[in-house]
Amino acid sequence: MHPISDILFNRHLGVALLALVIAQWLKVAWEFWRTGKFNRAVLFSTGSMPSSHTSMVMALMVSIGLGEGFGTAMFALSGVLALITMHDAQGVRRAAGKQAEAINFLFSKFEDQGIKLDKKLKEVLGHRPIEVIAGAVLGILIAFISYWMFPVSL
Repeated sequence: MHPISDILFNRHLGVALLALVIAQWLKVAWEFWRTGKFNRAVLFSTGSMPSSHTSMVMALMVSIGLGEGFGTAMFALSGVLALITMHDAQGVRRAAGKQAEAINFLFSKFEDQGIKLDKKLKEVLGHRPIEVIAGAVLGILIAFISYWMFPVSL
C-alpha cells in the first residue's frame, strides 16, 4: 500500500481519532447540561468532562491490544503513552491552570488601578481526576465497541 492510504486506513488511528471526536462533542453536551447554553467553543477547548486526550490514548491502547495483542511492544508503548498523558492531564496541566487563575486574579487587581492588560490567561487547561477517569472509560468503550461492530480477522 501507499503510505498515505496506510495512514488513512489505519484502524488504530481511526479508533483513537473517533474517541477524540466523540469526547469533544460530549464536552459540548456536558456544558449544555450544566449551563443550559450551547457553547460551540468548547468543541475546540481543553479541560472539562471528559478528557478527550485520555479518551484518545486509551482507545489507541485498547485498539492495539485487541488488534495486535496485549503482549506486544506496541501495546506496552501505547500503555506508557496513556499513563503519561493521563498523569499530565490531571497533574501538570491542571497545576498550570491553577497558576493561570492566580495570575489572572493578580492582573485583575492591576486593572482595578487603571492598568490595562492584553488578555487573560486560559485557566481551564487540565482535568480533575473524575474527568480523566471518564475519558479513560469512554476510550476503552469506543475501542471495544468498534471491534465488536467491525471485527477483523488476525
